[in-house]
Amino acid sequence: MKLEFEPTAGKNLAVKVIVDSSFLFIPSQFRMDIYEEMESLLAQRVDPVLLSPIYQEIQKLAESSAPRMKQHASLTLKLAQKCRLIQVERSDEETCDDVIVRVAEEWHCPVATNDGTLRRRLRNINVPVIYLRQKSHLEMEGGLY
Repeated sequence: MKLEFEPTAGKNLAVKVIVDSSFLFIPSQFRMDIYEEMESLLAQRVDPVLLSPIYQEIQKLAESSAPRMKQHASLTLKLAQKCRLIQVERSDEETCDDVIVRVAEEWHCPVATNDGTLRRRLRNINVPVIYLRQKSHLEMEGGLY
């Protein structure tokens, strides 16, 4: 299983944003360039980061879901290649959301997600969250560190 993506160009000058699988599904559902929209929202370059457990979750969906979900997941895997893939260890007790929360808190960086439960967890620990608002634009809860 190949998990290594090319580093994002100019990553040292950009704000690191952890991207959740729910966020990566936006383009296939709402025809939106999430990378361009994030840069517009933050008014600076973005270094989108995909954690390895999230990538593996999307791979599983692409391999074993209903036909429509397989199609969305396959497109999502292609879009994920614009992200910098980071290998992260995940314990048996941890969910993908647990990993995102842990890493976002350690790195002090925003998370892009549409998952309501994950958004609440992140808000409770003061991690900024980028999400889709009214199916038309991105918005951010909280401010950058």
